[in-house]
Amino acid sequence: MILKNISILYGTELKYIESTDVQIKNGNFKKISKKISSKEKSIDCSNLLLIPGFINSHTHIADSIGKDLSIDADVDSKIHPMIGLKQKLLKETSKKSLSKYMKNSAKSMIKKGITTFIDFREGGLDGVLLLKSALDNIPIRCIILGRIEYYNTKNEIKQNMSLPKEYIKQLTQLLKNCDGIGISGTNENSNSNLQSYAKTKKIRAIHAAETKDSVNTSKKLTTKSEIQRAMLLRPSFLIHMTFATKNDLKLVAKNTRGIVICPRANSSLAEGIPDISLMQKSGCNITIGTDNVMINSPDIFREMDYLWKVTMGMSQSRFDPKQILKMATVNAGKMLNQKIGCIKENYFADCLFINKNSLDLEPMNNVYASIVHRASENSINAVMIGGKIVNGKL
Repeated sequence: MILKNISILYGTELKYIESTDVQIKNGNFKKISKKISSKEKSIDCSNLLLIPGFINSHTHIADSIGKDLSIDADVDSKIHPMIGLKQKLLKETSKKSLSKYMKNSAKSMIKKGITTFIDFREGGLDGVLLLKSALDNIPIRCIILGRIEYYNTKNEIKQNMSLPKEYIKQLTQLLKNCDGIGISGTNENSNSNLQSYAKTKKIRAIHAAETKDSVNTSKKLTTKSEIQRAMLLRPSFLIHMTFATKNDLKLVAKNTRGIVICPRANSSLAEGIPDISLMQKSGCNITIGTDNVMINSPDIFREMDYLWKVTMGMSQSRFDPKQILKMATVNAGKMLNQKIGCIKENYFADCLFINKNSLDLEPMNNVYASIVHRASENSINAVMIGGKIVNGKL
């Protein structure tokens, strides 16, 4: 397939090219240059802008069964892995119902331009297998980070209790069926547990410094910060970091592939806003996630818009919208160490066809600002994953 006369955001810096041709072959971007000659099928895309497909770097889509329940409850009452309403719902809801709403969330994400999502999947091996089954015949990339249902009490953390052998066996079996582990947090795991998880060979991720309470709890229990303890996991990346200090961020920048921030989820829980300016200055690779569907819609357009404006409002200084767009695309591909999130030769052809003449966008005087705070699901003509149109049409 040859896309003719199309505008694109090219490469890792999302360079705007007004008009070029793009050859897509075997699911990848094969060639990008002006006037590609080929006998392949060609499509005139004069009114379209090609951008990388969005990567939603943190979700919990199974809890979509509980949309907006207990809206005024505190964080622990809603989503704590041991005592929260969410856990009760996941355990008491039938697999059929959970599967239905996971399917709905995945389909919704595709329509909104999300071509890859990273899901923290609770429920052990059964939870992982249920998500994989739910995604059958839904053409979206999913990175599944599973979890064994084993948590330490505060006393067990103080005693540094080790992971029991039966759970080590469960962990081994779990990792045969998913892409890595998604740990709830340090305050439910002893140092010994975290060090056991650190020995695994796949992706390792963990929630950290999400709330002031969680930060204080870690110090009371162990005298160490959440981030210091999270490093025992040797994490690939960390989630939230809303209350991370400058020293925390420098440690993370040096020892991980990135941070996933979830600003709308943090705000909906009345917990604060991540300081992305400080994160950038500290050298962190920042990506974006929408977090629990129970408390937030899986919509990267809305996430970018909110993050851009609230960052400028709180700091009373400008922030480059291109950097926000990179968090949802290029940075996430880098964090996963995969050839996604970027329109470049030999990368997977995961992309969005944006209608430049749509009512909300024309004229696009600043393409990055237009995408970050004006574009929406309605601006997308088509979504492509692996070189195939999976939603809309050209």
